[in-house]
Amino acid sequence: MSTDTPSWDDLRILLAVHRDKSFLAAGKTLGVAPTTVARRIEALEHALGHPLVHRGNDGARLDPMALRLVALGEELELGLASLRRDARNETITGTVRVSLSEGLVRPITQALARLRVKHPSLFIELISESRNANIARGEADIGVRIVPTASPSVVSKRMGRAPLGLFAARDYVDRRLPGAVLRREMAPLHDWVAFDSTLDHLLHARWLRSYGATRFVFRTNAYAAIEHAVTAGVGIGLLNRSQGATNPSLVELELDETPPPVDLFLVFLRDAKKTPRIRVALREIESEIARHLT
Repeated sequence: MSTDTPSWDDLRILLAVHRDKSFLAAGKTLGVAPTTVARRIEALEHALGHPLVHRGNDGARLDPMALRLVALGEELELGLASLRRDARNETITGTVRVSLSEGLVRPITQALARLRVKHPSLFIELISESRNANIARGEADIGVRIVPTASPSVVSKRMGRAPLGLFAARDYVDRRLPGAVLRREMAPLHDWVAFDSTLDHLLHARWLRSYGATRFVFRTNAYAAIEHAVTAGVGIGLLNRSQGATNPSLVELELDETPPPVDLFLVFLRDAKKTPRIRVALREIESEIARHLT
């Protein structure tokens, strides 16, 4: 018997014959002629000094020794696939800094957590702030904004519109809003939770006042505080519908008029997609944002 060691190419061809049950089908799978498959199998049999494949009217049948080689080939195949995945993951290294408003922290954190699992050499810095980090000056790599940027070196990709709704705690609804219906003329009689007066210029803040909200019993610059206060029954608040709907303690109110949605923009430097870590982060964030938009 020859002591030649089968190569991965030899095992790959044997695997194809085993799976496709014929030299013709194996050749199509591998993109080679059936005669090439036959020649390589013959060379492998010669190297091992033992017949491996028996061809008949019902297709190709493997000898028990060939099946042992198939098992070895499958182990190598799995190992090589794992190495390729690890190699791809290892190319995504470094730190990605993401800037966004507090109201988007929950969904974007979920997206970045998934990204971190996929790419263990990637590090994340999430910046939640009322001011917008300056992407052009390198204060962050990616920004999620409700307004576009005017900088010529920065891309503002409009992602869509995040729908808003008025929500109240179930206890508040039971006490003061039978049927969870809030008509415009009744709005001044209710307690409201909203952003502080520094954000009164925003479209959704103006809409809230136009709908009749006047009695602001709780104001804050923190979106999470608004959600917590509404959940605690302090008053009615304007929340992202996709997030409010996931809170079992809240009820979305029926209104005379639908609140205007908020535009969302993904902001990044024009050449940022050339950097692997930024490219994969943009893709993951964009996918998550799309789930929450109209």
